[in-house]
Amino acid sequence: MLAVDNLSIIYNNNKVLDGFNLTLEQGEIFALLGDSGSGKSSALRFIAGLDSTDSGSIQLDGQQLSNHGKHQVSPEARGIGMVFQDYALFPHMTVEKNIAFGISKQPRIKQKKRIKELLTLIGLEGIERKYPHQLSGGEQQRVALARALAPSPKLLLLDEPFSSLDKNHRVQLVAQVRDILKQTNTTSILVTHNVSEANTLADKVGKILNKRLTIK
Repeated sequence: MLAVDNLSIIYNNNKVLDGFNLTLEQGEIFALLGDSGSGKSSALRFIAGLDSTDSGSIQLDGQQLSNHGKHQVSPEARGIGMVFQDYALFPHMTVEKNIAFGISKQPRIKQKKRIKELLTLIGLEGIERKYPHQLSGGEQQRVALARALAPSPKLLLLDEPFSSLDKNHRVQLVAQVRDILKQTNTTSILVTHNVSEANTLADKVGKILNKRLTIK
């Protein structure tokens, strides 16, 4: 379970968020809406441990990650995966090596088994040796998702991952990603501007308005 309590964020003496509170159960998908500059991505960065702030605490599966705005667990030790808008795949690595990046310390046989499982899950079997530039945008996004899921994260953060896709591909991929997240029972937070996308993917939807989070 994820619990974010009383998160407030100030940039250059300007309060962006004032009392952000969120609780998610295991496997629940949450979509976060809000205008540009409303603090959506900032909240994600705090949860991931990439930014600190003045106040706010985070617990994940009973472990205190941050308290009073200060991080107690480093980003890499949190068990949190991230999928970005630009996918952030390594262009010089094959699909197989991209997916294996977060599990590189595991035995090679175990890595190969996990990669095969994930490629089957995302419906892209047989592309292990391809490079990112040989894939479509939707395929790249699914590979980015597989890479994030490879270490079996406790929480997955998705920061506007569909925004660069055309409408038809986006609608199809959003439904596919929801199915994948539900199959893996992965607790997730999606940041998006797209209301339809949020309603399709998420179990519950919240919006940042007047610096506060309101959950529908």
